[in-house]
Amino acid sequence: MPTLPPEPHQHRAVAESFGSDADRYDRARPRYPEAMVARIRAASPGPDVLDVGCGTGIAARQFQASGCKVLGVEPDARMADLARQLGVEVDVATFEAWDPAGRQFDAVVSGQAWHWIDPAAGAAKAARVLRPGGRLAAFWNVFQLPPDLAEAVAEICQRVMPDSPFDFRSMTKPPLDAYQALFAKPTEEIRQTAGFNEPEQWSFDWKWTYTREAWLDQMPTQGAFTRLPPDKLAEVLQSVGTAIDAMGGTFTMRYTTVVLTAALSSTAPGR
Repeated sequence: MPTLPPEPHQHRAVAESFGSDADRYDRARPRYPEAMVARIRAASPGPDVLDVGCGTGIAARQFQASGCKVLGVEPDARMADLARQLGVEVDVATFEAWDPAGRQFDAVVSGQAWHWIDPAAGAAKAARVLRPGGRLAAFWNVFQLPPDLAEAVAEICQRVMPDSPFDFRSMTKPPLDAYQALFAKPTEEIRQTAGFNEPEQWSFDWKWTYTREAWLDQMPTQGAFTRLPPDKLAEVLQSVGTAIDAMGGTFTMRYTTVVLTAALSSTAPGR
């Protein structure tokens, strides 16, 4: 993914645009390492999980499969509707405005979504709804395109989308370098929120092989493209498809799933 614009939580139109094709989003978006799910589950005091910005329920279903009871919070009713169809209970609201109605959880998780939440309000709300000893875990799939493909995609996007707030050149650089800036503000807000222990980062490396069709199916679900006019999107996809064809029609993506996490002190008072 290209680097997000500064203060991404202020870009509400992008944050709430993913439901424009919820079925594609659920079909094409990558899942998360089972080792990550297991580690979050093991580091939480119980099975009750709140999934913030749950989308279509991709992460929620993985936590359900591990034995957790999951409630999602999702601002886009279209995404929430599909998540419900797929077996996830969902409240439709932004996390900042969501009313927990006295409910508490053993873990608050957020996959590919915490950057769309005000970092101070999000940390405070998480602390409010976690039980003592509960865990906040926000995670992202950080991907690295093969260098030649990254250069081609960056050039295509800059040409077709010259006014985009996204930094497409960041795709040609070490991806974790760009993401550290994304993690900085949420990390500091968690650190400043009463009750949380010192934040940590966990990482999980893995690979996935994409066909041309599979990658072009996923690209329109990314925030840089969800609001792109159809003709511009078609131009991007056609050009990227040509670049993938030149590589033989498939490529291997390197992923690092990064988890920003902190436990609420076991002596923290209930909220």
